[in-house]
Amino acid sequence: MKRVATSLILILAGGCEPARVPPGNLSVEGLPVTGSLAFAQRAGFTRCLDFNSYLRCRRDGIYLAGEGPYQGAIDARGADGGGGFDQLTLWHERDQRAVVAVARKLAVSGWRLCRTQIDDRGDQNIWRKAGSKVRVSIDVSYWGKRRLRVLPELGQATGKCL
Repeated sequence: MKRVATSLILILAGGCEPARVPPGNLSVEGLPVTGSLAFAQRAGFTRCLDFNSYLRCRRDGIYLAGEGPYQGAIDARGADGGGGFDQLTLWHERDQRAVVAVARKLAVSGWRLCRTQIDDRGDQNIWRKAGSKVRVSIDVSYWGKRRLRVLPELGQATGKCL
């Protein structure tokens, strides 16, 4: 009987989700890029929707590089958001080209453009700057809303740089 109980406990425990540790808090221009759910909520990302495996928390009226206002969201991993988030996503509700204004500001501020597209079929324009802790990725081809994502700079592949 003791073996059955032990086996049952191990089976049930095996189905549990592992504890998730949020990444360190990182912000740019006062906007959260990575971190804990509490960090994002302190920055105003308080309208949260539960998607079972993550929480999407939104905020309106966001400006980046002096451009906006945009809508924004972070996706915190785990049903309770305890796994934190690893990027900030911005978009404009009605103007698909609005986020391109940020790219123009980055270009004149010394950021370098890299592209993941092949020929004329695109995916992402990725903006990087030496010494920056973040990169900016803007959808070239998109479905729905064109996104601008601010991500931590971790030395990921960037495609062909100009």
